[in-house]
Amino acid sequence: MIFVVLATVLCVATPIKIWNNARIEHRLQEQEKLLLAARIEALANQINPHFLFNTLTSISSLIRTQPETARMLITKLSGLLRRLLRSTDHFVTLREEIDAIDEYLHIESVRFGPQLRIDKKIHPDTLDVIVPSLILQPLVENSIKHGLARKVGGGRITIKTAIRDGHTIIEVHDDGLGMTEERLEHALGDGIGLSNVNERLRTIYGANYHLKLTSVPGEGTCASVEIPELALPEKVTA
Repeated sequence: MIFVVLATVLCVATPIKIWNNARIEHRLQEQEKLLLAARIEALANQINPHFLFNTLTSISSLIRTQPETARMLITKLSGLLRRLLRSTDHFVTLREEIDAIDEYLHIESVRFGPQLRIDKKIHPDTLDVIVPSLILQPLVENSIKHGLARKVGGGRITIKTAIRDGHTIIEVHDDGLGMTEERLEHALGDGIGLSNVNERLRTIYGANYHLKLTSVPGEGTCASVEIPELALPEKVTA
């Protein structure tokens, strides 16, 4: 009789334990998803005010001397902000990201005039790749602000994409002032934009994915990111 009772208890207890373990594992997975969404949201929200502040500063410098230009820039900025606010996704196609960059670059091109030259070498196969939203704008902004703004005679920014070894490679080159090795070492930690791009890549894709910076003083800087094609993230919503 004792053996019968013991066998019955084991038959009931084992499935309950397995179910409890499965439930706990499921809840942990859900918590990981919520944590990931919260971290991405927080990091993305740090980039937007940074971009907005710098753009408004550029517009304010033109209000007295070139009021019509300033008015036009405000209109362009409104269009760009509407684009950003319409999308609640953390991920977009590269095509959409480049469209947003075009609006941003139009604002900066009016500000700098013919001194700012833009080249785009976009591989057609990369246009539908899913990338983190707002991943390009901080890179382009950094090239303009630190690479070209202080360079006499302006300069050129080149945006390139390619497919290589199962990854989409996105590069932003400038032929600006460049950086010394010492300054390059601190570049990712000193500014909000670049450090957040770097942290978002690591958060989404893992520690092996990060922003890569190379620079030669007097020749320019290249910012490069890799997006793994075979490990595209699902759209994460807060």
